[in-house]
Amino acid sequence: MKLPIIKHLNQFIEANDQDYIVETLEVLESLTEIQSLKDEELELIGELISNLYGALEVHKMVKNGMNEKEALNTFMKRVLGSIDK
Repeated sequence: MKLPIIKHLNQFIEANDQDYIVETLEVLESLTEIQSLKDEELELIGELISNLYGALEVHKMVKNGMNEKEALNTFMKRVLGSIDK
């Protein structure tokens, strides 16, 4: 996950609508079912999916009253905490 990408996607959601992100996720998840994809391609799609889900989580926190910087930091701490376990 890359924080600058999540931040950019969060700004996209604020300017547009989160439905674009949800629909993009549906397309990318569908693509992962293609049997002929190479490992590198699956990894790239997985990274995109992770960033998109991250942006949705950050957007939810912002929508609930947290400022963007705090939401991004909280999200990344949660991710890093789950990796350390």
